[in-house]
Amino acid sequence: MSGQELVFRTDNLTKVYQTGEVKVFALAGVDLELFSGELAVLLGPSGSGKSTLLNILGGLDHATDGRVWFHDLELTDLGDRGLTRFRRDHVGFVFQFYNLVPSLTARENVQLVTDVARDPMTPEEALERVGLSHRLDHFPAQLSGGEQQRVAIARAVAKRPEVLLCDEPTGALDSKTGIQVLEVLKHLNEELGTSTVVITHAAEIRKMAHRVIWFQDGRIANTEINDERLEPAEIDW
Repeated sequence: MSGQELVFRTDNLTKVYQTGEVKVFALAGVDLELFSGELAVLLGPSGSGKSTLLNILGGLDHATDGRVWFHDLELTDLGDRGLTRFRRDHVGFVFQFYNLVPSLTARENVQLVTDVARDPMTPEEALERVGLSHRLDHFPAQLSGGEQQRVAIARAVAKRPEVLLCDEPTGALDSKTGIQVLEVLKHLNEELGTSTVVITHAAEIRKMAHRVIWFQDGRIANTEINDERLEPAEIDW
């Protein structure tokens, strides 16, 4: 990815959880660069540090030690208010569970974000981008799991974030439905240029990424670049 603009950079990033006398290193000195417009997949067993890293990059958690930059902004210098502003203005999140408000329609769920964002899409445009123009006025209980996840993605991208951070976005879905969600993520990455990071347990998903980052025991074990990428529909997992 040389020649591309850096979006995130970490230097010796460390996160320690302490229970009594026991210290657990969720991150044990991570040096990572993520680039503008790339789709990166983070792989590794449970407990290897992937979600912890994503939460720190997204301003949801604080590092114990080390430093993180978003462009020239040092996130590790920010207090809670600064991190809240950073999340609001720059980051979209997609989680394994959709976190939709059951009493609100798809349109209203997306509107929760567009009402407070600086330069949002309309809810209708965001839902059109994920293929749900025909589901605007449906409630979550009237939607399939894959449709609910696409509403969650529409909500995340409606504020036009520079970065989309996805933690197991297909984890609660069967493979056919998961492929539809991956197609949406790939389309948004290419069409909007949104830098996208996807955590997954499904190793085959790495084949759609520009770059694959393998985690083990709180460290980056390996990084590989895909010279040829598969379409989500070509992935079998």
